[in-house]
Amino acid sequence: MPLWPVYTGAEQPHDGITRLPPPPPWRAFDGGPVLDPPDEAADAAAVSPDRTHRAMTYRATPQTVQLVNAALYLRRPLLVTGPPGTGKSSLAYAVARELRLGPVLRWNITSRSTLHDGLYQYDPLSRLYAARQGADRSAERSDAAAREPGDGTGVEDHLRLGPLGTALLPYARPRALLIDEIDKSDLDLPNDLLNVLEEGQYEIPELVRAARQLPRAEVMADGTDERVPVERGRVRCRSFPFVVLTSNGEREFPPAFLRRCVTLRLRQPDDGHLAGIVRAHLGEPDAYARGLIERFLSRVGAGDLATDQLLNAIYLARSSGLDVDSLDELAEQLMPYLGQAPRSDAF
Repeated sequence: MPLWPVYTGAEQPHDGITRLPPPPPWRAFDGGPVLDPPDEAADAAAVSPDRTHRAMTYRATPQTVQLVNAALYLRRPLLVTGPPGTGKSSLAYAVARELRLGPVLRWNITSRSTLHDGLYQYDPLSRLYAARQGADRSAERSDAAAREPGDGTGVEDHLRLGPLGTALLPYARPRALLIDEIDKSDLDLPNDLLNVLEEGQYEIPELVRAARQLPRAEVMADGTDERVPVERGRVRCRSFPFVVLTSNGEREFPPAFLRRCVTLRLRQPDDGHLAGIVRAHLGEPDAYARGLIERFLSRVGAGDLATDQLLNAIYLARSSGLDVDSLDELAEQLMPYLGQAPRSDAF
């Protein structure tokens, strides 16, 4: 069986990720100790009904399948750009479901997001409080026993890995990481990500400083209360994660960032693809739904519309019990333009 493609856009999950060939020599990683992939139900939020539905109903185009496989083979992040509602975020869930990559790690970007937020969070105030609470008990013990593992006063007890930090743990198979709306970030964040995504590793200074007394720390990973080992404060991946960065195209990214990504530009779906999306979400479209699809497609050229606007209109048409005139008026209100298409200034 040919190795390409590993991701096929199929509806049934499979273990095709095990057929992934070795990485290019410049993208090989050797982190350890090797961790087993997490259970699918380890993160309740990641397997919530809405996210599961999005994963099961995603319909990938041939171009999407090609570029997802390119990112998997090359061990490079996948930068997905396109108008709102074209399925950029859903792609990460669909790939993770098909290839059994475990719960998707999600990092929602805002203008205040920093690299540190994605890697880990450390709360020194809660550690100070725990230390004060345990001061009397510590005084009653010998110096050798004054710091016992699990007493709640260690650095590792007040540190949790973020989505990016968890994705770069040395898992035996790749984790799926969604960095959503990277174009909303501060101007420095894409450049700050460069080194971490290129090297596949990072340090936790708080644990590095404590490495003499605590060479192996057990810290909580993102999305779960389970602890994972971190040796001497350094984390290096074993299998580079499947990283999806989404952008609505609100800004340009520096060339150094773009050349380290595989770029997928999503377009508004055509009539056949759109009908397949409706079918996956709501079943076979009836005559009225097909009319809404035609109306949606006829309006796309004049401004931005999102596929979920159409799905909302079709769902209400089936479940509201309204007459046709009321449905037409409601559909018009549910499908306003999200932005105007660019117009030329020809003279």
